[in-house]
This record gives sequence, C-alpha cells and structure tokens, in this order.
Amino acid sequence: MARFRSAACLWLTLAAAAASLAAARAGFAHEIPNDVTVHTIIRPDDGRLRLLMRVPLEAMRDISFPLVGPGYLDVPRAQQALLDAANLWILNDLVLYENDAAVADLRVVAARASIPSDRSFQSYETALAHVQSAPMADSTGLVWQQALLDVLIEAPIRSAESEFAITSRFSRLGLSVNHLIRYVQPDGAIRSYATVGNTERLPLDPNSSQAAGRFFGQGFLHIPDGTDHVLFLLCLVLPLRKRIGALVAAVTAFTVAHSITLGASALGFAPSFLSFPPLVETLIALSILYLAIENAIGVQYGAAWTVAFAFGLVHGFGFSFALQNTLQFAGDHLVMSLLAFNLGVEAGQLAILAVLIPTLYVLFRYVVSERIGTIVISLLVGHTAWHWMADRYTAWQMYDLRWSDLYDALVFGELSWLVVFVALAAGLYGFRGRLIKMLGVEPRFVENRVE
Repeated sequence: MARFRSAACLWLTLAAAAASLAAARAGFAHEIPNDVTVHTIIRPDDGRLRLLMRVPLEAMRDISFPLVGPGYLDVPRAQQALLDAANLWILNDLVLYENDAAVADLRVVAARASIPSDRSFQSYETALAHVQSAPMADSTGLVWQQALLDVLIEAPIRSAESEFAITSRFSRLGLSVNHLIRYVQPDGAIRSYATVGNTERLPLDPNSSQAAGRFFGQGFLHIPDGTDHVLFLLCLVLPLRKRIGALVAAVTAFTVAHSITLGASALGFAPSFLSFPPLVETLIALSILYLAIENAIGVQYGAAWTVAFAFGLVHGFGFSFALQNTLQFAGDHLVMSLLAFNLGVEAGQLAILAVLIPTLYVLFRYVVSERIGTIVISLLVGHTAWHWMADRYTAWQMYDLRWSDLYDALVFGELSWLVVFVALAAGLYGFRGRLIKMLGVEPRFVENRVE
C-alpha cells in the first residue's frame, strides 16, 4: 500500500511538472513581442475604401492557431483563426474618417498568412493581388511565430475625393510598435507616414488649416516641454524685466535668429553628420550657463540683444530637431507648416514670459531682495546647465569627431550661408554708429547690468 502511494505521488509529481512545462512553453510562445512593424496601404476607389495591412502573427495573442509538427502553422485549418485575429487585433483598434465622419461598416474581406521574405507589400497593386490570392501551400513549413498576417479591409465611402484620416490603437501589439502608412491618392500620388505607438487622427492628405493647426500646437507645446529653452528665457528675463525696451529687443533678436536657423535646417541647409545634433545640444547648455554667469556677477558683456541673437541661431537648430520626424505630416504645405510651428514657438515663449515676469516681481518684492534672488536663481540654473553641458559633451565625444566635417560645413557646405549671414550682421552692427550719425539720430544707451 505504501509502495502504491509512493508510485501515485511520483506520477502526480511528474504530471504536474509536465503541465507546468507546457504552460511555461505556451506562455513563452505568447509573450509580448519587443518590436512590431505594421504596414498599411490605403486607397479610396470606386465608392469604397480599401486598406491592406500586414502585421506579424506573433503579435496576435490570445488566439490559438492550429499547428502541426514542431510549431508549423497548419495552413488548411488556420483560416478562421486568421480572420478572428484580424478582427480582434486590427479591426477593433482602427477608425477611418471621411470628411470628419467615422467610416461605417469596416469589415475584413480577406486574410492570409505569408512568409517573412514576401515582398508583395512594396506596392498597392502587388499587395492587393497577394492578399486576394490562394493560401500558400500546405507543405510550406512556416513556423507560426515567423508568419505575417496580411489583411484586406473594405468600407463603402461617398467619394474618392473626400478627405480621409486614420486613428489606430496598435500599441498593444508589442512593446514598441512602428506603423508605416502609405496613402494612395486617386491620381496615384503616394503620401508616406511613419508613426510610433498609437496614431491619433492623422489626416492622410492634410489641407492647409490641418497642417497649420498641427504644427502650431507642436511649436507651442515644445517650449514648456523643453526645460532648457525655459531656463534660457529665465536667464534672459532676469536682468531685463524692468526695461521693457531692452527685453523686447532681446526677445525679438532671439526670435529672428532661431527662425533663420529653424527654417534653413528644416529645408535641408544644415549639416547631416551624426555629431552635429549633440554638438548643438551642448552649445544650448553652454548658452544657459553663460547667461547664468553674467546674471550672477551682475554684468552683461555686450548688448543683451546681440547675445540673444547669437544664441538664438544655436537654439534654432535645436528647434529643428523637434521637426525632423514630423515634417512628413505637412503634406504640400511645408512653408506654412514651418511658419505655424514658429508662431507656436513664439506663442509658447510669450506664455512663459507671462508667467515668469509676474512671478519674479512677487518673488523680489515680497520674498527676497532682487540682487540676492538673482544670484541664487543664477547659481541654481548655472549648476543645472553645467551638468547638462558635461553630459551632452560626453555624449558628443562618443561620436567619431572630425573637425574637418564642421570646417567643411562652415566653409564649403551646408553652413556656409550661416557664416556669410553672421559676418553681414556683425558688419552692420559695427557700422551702426556711423549709420546713426548719417541719419542724424541721437543714440540712447542703456547700461545692461543688474542693479
């Protein structure tokens, strides 16, 4: 009896271990993928909207795909599971808009599995023909985690000339989801977009007002989100808040300068070597540190607007980095989008100034004396800027630094226009005294120093 109980316990233990291993294997097979890429091709045509989509099959969790052998997809029995996956993981997280109204009756028309090396999604025509073709051969031997799910989705529309937009919530497909969208217009022109995570109401062929609204909002939010730009404005305001004329001149010079380099960079007139962005970020931190030191010791070396202009040229390149991945959403309205982004940046700056100036007034009137408060604030900002500069300089050094790249860009390449412009501005600044005398205008000088 005791031997029987021991044998029964042994078998129960082995059965439990086998069940645990099977569960662990199943859990491993349905883990959330790290990187998922979703391909979407959209085309309105003949009173209907067609979407061709390709998603890795392993991103479709909670779906039991029929398997054969060592994890091969059982193609003949997998059709219903593929349709279920398309409805559960794609259609439920997809919204299309026609002229601001959600497109009704989106439905999955076809779904099939494909091998990883399939190249049919290189064009709309080949992708459509592939999805509508017969399933792959039963003997393909495709491991299900390597399979691709290709789907055709259709919906009735009023006109192919309507304005269309898309919202997708595919972030649950993986830890990092890239959504590549191609919109084929009725005339055959193609617009391409690359988004990360969820895509919120993306116009597929944006009009001027849609592009302007998107980029104005992006520019406005970039200022409060960019702590370095806020600290630069704080250092600029500290010694000038009581002198409106000097403050307006400095802010205007900063605006003009960063508008120049922002627009030029967005249009492709900026260096392309990899070490340029970390160099710019290092110089932005240096600009904050420089102003903090000036404010702490109570002396400004040169007119405030000239310093603001010089550093504004650097900050403009920093603003342009925020545009690099979003100019794809400008459509045919590149110039208007740049202008709207710049106006948004200026609106964000004015909003920050509207908060900073009253706050500093209350602080210096009721909490601490202006001189002590300026020193304390400058030391705190300078300490932060110093660490930023050190960290960014370290990041910059990680690149293959070749000063010849920067020299070539300044003298012969993308930044030669900037050198000419700065030289011209410096010449005009040096000529200002003679110009004032020629015009017969009596200059008025204001000492740029914190009292």
